[in-house]
Amino acid sequence: MRLRTRCAALAAIALLAGCQTGGVAPGGALPIAAAAMPGAAPPLENPARFANAAPNGWVETATQPFATLSLAQDTASYTYARRIIAEGRLPGAAAIRPEEFLNAFDYGYPAPAPGQVFGRFVAVYPSPWAPGRQIVQIGLRSPDAPPRRERPRLNLVFLIDVSGSMAGKDRLELLRQGLLLMLPQLTAADRVSLVTYADGSSTLLEGVPGDQQEDIRRALEGLRASGGTAGGAGLRTAYALAEKQRDPEAVNRILLATDGDFNLGPSSPQELEQLITTQRRAGLYLTAIGVGMNNLNDRTLHTLARAGNGTAIHAATLEDLRRGLVEDLSGNILPAADDVKLQVEFNPARVAQYRLIGFETRQLRREDLLNDRVDAGEVGTGRSITALFEIAEAGSPAQPVPPRRYGTAAPAGGPAAEFGFLRVAYKQPGQARSQHLDRPITPADRVERLDAAPEAARLAAAIAGFAERLRLSDQIGGWSFADSLALAEGARGADRDGRRAELIATLKMAAALEAAGR
Repeated sequence: MRLRTRCAALAAIALLAGCQTGGVAPGGALPIAAAAMPGAAPPLENPARFANAAPNGWVETATQPFATLSLAQDTASYTYARRIIAEGRLPGAAAIRPEEFLNAFDYGYPAPAPGQVFGRFVAVYPSPWAPGRQIVQIGLRSPDAPPRRERPRLNLVFLIDVSGSMAGKDRLELLRQGLLLMLPQLTAADRVSLVTYADGSSTLLEGVPGDQQEDIRRALEGLRASGGTAGGAGLRTAYALAEKQRDPEAVNRILLATDGDFNLGPSSPQELEQLITTQRRAGLYLTAIGVGMNNLNDRTLHTLARAGNGTAIHAATLEDLRRGLVEDLSGNILPAADDVKLQVEFNPARVAQYRLIGFETRQLRREDLLNDRVDAGEVGTGRSITALFEIAEAGSPAQPVPPRRYGTAAPAGGPAAEFGFLRVAYKQPGQARSQHLDRPITPADRVERLDAAPEAARLAAAIAGFAERLRLSDQIGGWSFADSLALAEGARGADRDGRRAELIATLKMAAALEAAGR
C-alpha cells in the first residue's frame, strides 16, 4: 500500500493525545498517514486514550549529535495490538509504541558480568526497508531473577477497581483469575493487603502472610463490580496502608488494577501523578494493570505507572496475566535498576542523520543524563530492553533529507572511525546517585549484510518493521507485514518461552488481513 502524509490529521491526533511529555522530539516529528489501512480498528479507538505522540523525525547529527532517552520495560502496546489482530482487525496507529513491541521479547543478550547490573549488546546492520541506511541496535539485559526462596520479601497492596465499569469477564473477573494464579508465587515472608474502590474505598485485607492463600482467595472471590470510580480515594487508602506495612528490607509496591477511568473525587492525572511521585520518592512503587478492550484508558495507566517507577501491563486474556504475574513476576515486581537513561552521541564524521524508532514520550534533554534529580524508567530483573536508531552515513546517497552545505565538520578530538558513543546511567534500587556504563560504537559492531547479522538483530528489525507498518510510518517504503513475517521466521531461534512463535502467528494474521483488505 502506498503511504501518504496528512499533516492536518496528524495535528488533530497530536492535539487529542496531549503531545508527549519531556518536550518535542529532536529534529521535529514527521507526520504519519491518518487514513486507515485495510482492516484498521474503527474510530472507537480514541487517540486521546493512548499515551502516544507523533513519530520521531530525522535529526542532523552536525547540529544535534546527542539522543537521550528514558528506558523502561513496558509491553502494553504490543499486547493490545496482538489482541486486536487476533480478533480479526488491525489496531489504529495511535495505539502503537514500537519500543513496547521490542520490549516484549528476550533476545538472548549477554548476561551482566559479575557485579554489574546490565549486560550490553550493540550491533550495526543494514536497514531492511531502506537500502543504503543502517540500523544501530542497543540492547541491555538485567540479571536473572533469584529463586523464589532467595528473593527479597514482598510487601504488596492490591488496589482493585470494583466500579461499575469493571463488570464483565474481560475486567474484574479476569483480574480475579489472574491474581489467583499469582498466589502460589508468594511465601510466608511476603505480606498482602487488599484495597478496593468504587464510590469510596474499602480495606479487605491488611498485611496477610503470603502463605495464607485461602484467606486471600476468599477476599478475591468476593469482589463485585458496581458504583462510581473514586480512584483518588483508593490510591490514598492504598498508600496509607503500604506505609503502615512498609518493610525497609522488602519490595514495597502497590498493584493497581483498573480500566483506567477515575470519575469521583480528586482524579485528574496531574493530581494522581503528584501523589504517586511523592510516594515513589519515599520508596513505595506502583505497577498498573489495565483491563477492558473498549474502555481501556492507556494514557492514564501509563501516567500513573511511570510516576510510580513501575510497569504498565495490559491484560486482555488470562494468558496475559499469567505472563505478567507468574512468568514475569520478578521482572515486573523486583527492580534491578531505577532511573535508567540511555544517551548516544553520534559522530558527524560517520553519521549524517539519524532517527530514533519509538520512545516518542520518553525523550530527555542532553543534560538530564547526569542529573540524578531527573526521573526515568525502572527495569526489573531478567528483562531485555532494546533501542533502535536508523542512520544515514555521511556521504551516503540514502540520506532522507538534503545534507547541509555548511557546518558538517566533526568536532575536534573524537575518534573519527566511531559511529558514536553510548552512555547508560542508572541507580541501584533505593540509591540516590547514578552509576554509569560507557562504550564506543565502532566498525567492529557492524555487519555488511542483514542475513549475516546476529539473530537478535534480525528479530528486532522484524518487530520494529511490524510496529512501524502498524502505525503507518512513511519511513519504511513498501515494507509489509509479510516482510516482517519472513524476517521473523528466519530469526525464530530456540524460542524458549514460545513468544516468538506467537509473534509469527500474529504476523501471519496481520498479513492475511492486509491481503484481504479487511
